[in-house]
Order: sequence, then structure tokens, then C-alpha cells
Amino acid sequence: MDTTTDIAEALRARLAQLTKRVEQLDEDLRQPLNADFAEQATDMESGEAMEALEESSRNEIAQILAALHRIEEGSYGTCASCGADIAKARLRAVPYAIQCIDCARGG
Repeated sequence: MDTTTDIAEALRARLAQLTKRVEQLDEDLRQPLNADFAEQATDMESGEAMEALEESSRNEIAQILAALHRIEEGSYGTCASCGADIAKARLRAVPYAIQCIDCARGG
């Protein structure tokens, strides 16, 4: 997965997975609470975990969409902080990275 085309395809596939996950979480979170009080407590705790997962998924979706936009405009792989190229190994590990490893570390 070294070419920008390969990365874009992988990002689109991940985007589809996350979109499906968010849709399922939304559906699950809309379910009414159980009538049993003890079950309600469990449902509410589970709901909080699902909300956190949904928020995390939505954040990743936003990062992926931004990466796809950078690919389209031709700025993908350039550090937003220092302007240097982002290492291919970093982009393979974090395909929506906006900073080189040095800037991401605060250096």
C-alpha cells in the first residue's frame, strides 16, 4: 500500500466500514430501555460505551474524509506543520496523518 491510489482505496474501504458501524450504533442507541430496572442500568451502561464508540468512529470518519480531500487536492503526505514529506511508513501506519513523526512528537 505505497501508492496514493492504494491508500485512497484503503481509506474508502475503512470509511464504508465506519459508516456502517455508526449506522448500526445509531440504530442500537435508539432502542427503548428494558422495563426491568436492573436491565435498564445495564442498558444505560452499554449505551454509554456505544456512544463513546460512535464518537470515536465519527472522529475517524472526519479524519479519513480530510485525508481523501488532501489526496484530491494534491497535498496528501505533506506535513501540515513543517511542510516536510510525511514518511511512507507513517502513512501506512496512520493513513490520515497530517504531521510528520517529528512534528507529531512535538519536536
